[in-house]
Amino acid sequence: MKLFFQHVLPHRLLSRLMYHLMRIRFKPIKHFTFNRMINTFGINMEEAASANFDDYEHFNAFFTRALKPGVRPIDAMSDSIISPVDGVVSQMGRIKDGRIFQAKGHEFTCKELLATEFDDDFRNGQFITIYLSPKDYHRMHAPVQCELKAMRHIPGRLFSVADWTTQKIPRLFARNERLVNTLHTQIGKVAYVYVGAILVSSMETVCNGVITPPYASQVTDIIPEGKTRYDKGDEMGRFNMGSTVILLFPENSMAFETELSAGSPLKMGQRMGTLLS
Repeated sequence: MKLFFQHVLPHRLLSRLMYHLMRIRFKPIKHFTFNRMINTFGINMEEAASANFDDYEHFNAFFTRALKPGVRPIDAMSDSIISPVDGVVSQMGRIKDGRIFQAKGHEFTCKELLATEFDDDFRNGQFITIYLSPKDYHRMHAPVQCELKAMRHIPGRLFSVADWTTQKIPRLFARNERLVNTLHTQIGKVAYVYVGAILVSSMETVCNGVITPPYASQVTDIIPEGKTRYDKGDEMGRFNMGSTVILLFPENSMAFETELSAGSPLKMGQRMGTLLS
């Protein structure tokens, strides 16, 4: 039944409604929502830059709250790749002949994910998929020192990206709306993909501001403007509600930390891999 509703619900209409609901400024509603969110998901307000509800103009400002300086230390080693977000590893490993593992019995291709005819950069590389739950910090950061060279907005569905949907819906991440960021790094191109989901009412970038809404009807290449060079750990964007990020690395360019596996929790700034060149 849950799967049936994932297919028939009006994803974009619900996400548009959520966009406006998250910007209600009426204090009693706003504070009630804050308290429910904190109690339901166990949000740690000790980490927030401000624990005063009045400092947040609406729920979205609270949801994308900044953290206190120092609560997410950035691994300083020159060869480290850091987790760009707070979340949990959904899947990780080798890209096998251009195919990316989603869950048992399900996979999708680099070409589908990136909406491109070519996958030479990542055909036998490495990938990691990280799920952000509602309790997590919802800003995305640079995993390595990089230059943002291109962005591609790919319209699609807005299925939930919870664990049960990844196990049931074929090619989920290649079907959902997403923003592909092409990073140039010392190991070559890295694809950094922000994947939308139902009720993820907006994706926003540091360089170009809000990407959605409005929702597009065709693949759109976006020229990065403003800040395009990022040090490791610099903020690059944010989800205005939770979702998933996927990172693709070239072949023989990096190695993941041996203790990481599907289900491992990650904090932004934590070392998750090593650069090999």
